[in-house]
Amino acid sequence: MPYAQNLAPVDGELYFIKQFYQAAVADELFQQLLTGLAWQEESIFIFGRWVKVPRLMCWYGDEQAFYQYSHVVHRPLPWTALLRNIQQDIEQASGYSFNSVLGNLYRDGHDSMGCHADDEKELGRNPVIASLSLGDSRLLKFKHQYSNRKFDVLLEHGDLLIMAGTLQHHWQHQLPKTRQHKTERINLTFRTIFQV
Repeated sequence: MPYAQNLAPVDGELYFIKQFYQAAVADELFQQLLTGLAWQEESIFIFGRWVKVPRLMCWYGDEQAFYQYSHVVHRPLPWTALLRNIQQDIEQASGYSFNSVLGNLYRDGHDSMGCHADDEKELGRNPVIASLSLGDSRLLKFKHQYSNRKFDVLLEHGDLLIMAGTLQHHWQHQLPKTRQHKTERINLTFRTIFQV
């Protein structure tokens, strides 16, 4: 993606496209996704017990694009027409292809995503993940796994972030809780699942 700036200071690729979708289009997409996707509350097995995930989730994609983490198997729902359109827009702009999308719905500032790297074996050696943000802004925080380097990316309505190269080998990321008043935010992370 030569026209997008690589935000990663070292060890990977992190491309940011501000307002990939302009406000009017982003508004329409947000409303359609909010009411049109099968959002559900999930639990994961972590530190020896089942805990509720602090956000709503959904998983769509090609029939074979399923994966497992924290003892939960995610089997994709069939693509909706709207998700297919967004997939095609992102593939055309990025030059990458994807066979699935994970949706996260952050209802307010209490919903969050813990610190992690997207390094499951089903994602391949150097995963490419395209992350589209719609709705209220949230701060995505990056921390290098082998040094003290840190940086933040403010993700706003219509923004697109693409993680690629060796980024997942060296950096972890999180979307922390915030005391600021926040309304709903949808995050779609397009990815390619490989059968292993």
